[in-house]
Amino acid sequence: MYTPRAFAETDLAELDRLVVRDAFVTVVSTHEGAPIASHLPLLYARAGRQVRFRGHWARPNPQWQDIEGQQVLLIVHGPHAYISPGWYVDAERQVPTWNYAVAHIYGRARVFHDEELLADLVSELALKNETGLGSRWRFDRAAEHTRRDLRSIVGFSLDADRIELKFKFNQNHPAANVQGAAAALQRLGSEQGLEVAAQMRKRLDARLAAPADPEDHR
Repeated sequence: MYTPRAFAETDLAELDRLVVRDAFVTVVSTHEGAPIASHLPLLYARAGRQVRFRGHWARPNPQWQDIEGQQVLLIVHGPHAYISPGWYVDAERQVPTWNYAVAHIYGRARVFHDEELLADLVSELALKNETGLGSRWRFDRAAEHTRRDLRSIVGFSLDADRIELKFKFNQNHPAANVQGAAAALQRLGSEQGLEVAAQMRKRLDARLAAPADPEDHR
């Protein structure tokens, strides 16, 4: 992923926040010589710099058939919004852009078919999402149809070998431009725009509070 220095993020707590915000992840690999992508809800765990994702495909999905041994890309999507040059103080010198946050996670997937492991996975996914809804429904691993249902999916886990975080929120603009664009997004009031405005202000506050970078004066 092309990531200019101003937009690179190294704090994995930001990855935590992206996954909590939206754990519906894009899984990219190759199949029969061509790219293939699946969009899946995944479970996420992190201990220090060690990151693991787990999920499952429907068995007819061909992505699982030859994925082992490949370097796989997971894409975690964050908030994004269009930024108009008209929101900047120096609008005549600017161009339109798009602000966004995204994570790319690279690693090698391990596929599994064990029914107990699959039952654990589905139970945990269901519990996580049902609890978030305030629902009392739970996956019944003892039900008669469960064994048949579990045979219709294929599980996988992926340990991250490399993580790239890109948070593009006008860090390369003067403070007045950031403030103007954030204020405009706030006025528009869309959910995504409000998230982007909050990220812009967060990073601007950190920039203004940080010691000056000597390279900025070269």
